[in-house]
Amino acid sequence: MSDNPHNFEWPQYVIDRVMAKRGRLNVYERFARGETALLVIDMQNFYVAEISTTRAIVPNINRLAAAMRERGDPVIWVCMTAGKDQKSLWSLYHENFFTPQKGATHRDQLTEGSEGHGLYSAIDARPDDLYVWKTRFSPFIGGSSNLESILRARGVRNLVIAGTATNMCCETTARDAMMLDYRVTMVSDANAARYDEDHAAGLTSFYQSFGDVRTTDDILNNVIS
Repeated sequence: MSDNPHNFEWPQYVIDRVMAKRGRLNVYERFARGETALLVIDMQNFYVAEISTTRAIVPNINRLAAAMRERGDPVIWVCMTAGKDQKSLWSLYHENFFTPQKGATHRDQLTEGSEGHGLYSAIDARPDDLYVWKTRFSPFIGGSSNLESILRARGVRNLVIAGTATNMCCETTARDAMMLDYRVTMVSDANAARYDEDHAAGLTSFYQSFGDVRTTDDILNNVIS
């Protein structure tokens, strides 16, 4: 059984709105083999240290990754690079949304070669997996990464999204993917945010108009089984 670090349950108004809008809880029933990828967002040492709930989702992420490899579908670790040679790659963000000290920490700890930049050690990342480095919340923003070209070249049209933070890079990536005509599911107990309220807000807004939200067990037993 999956762990749920946020004890997340749908508010009744969301269920009522979804049923009134589309007449069914799930947009997509199954994701076909050969057309699906797992995107794991920002499970780096810096974020795992900062957001304690991320440690609880590692087993579910590893379960999803193992199942996708068994299907022959790609597992893609999408990570943030915020600085290079101690210079910000996104100066507007670092100069305006942090104190100077916190901005420098975020930039430097997410600079290539720093300890914070690397994947968390408990993550079961394999050499044959794919690795994408982004410079914005979303890897789909122009110039942020080469993720879209990788997906298009492989014929991927379905995305399963896990990682952190639910309401920031994960939700932003998932929304942008849907707007580029990918079929997207976020995994409620394989995404994590700093606070329960942030996690719920990210999933709730996404579910109503952008894609599905399912548990790890539901993904494994139904969507990619």
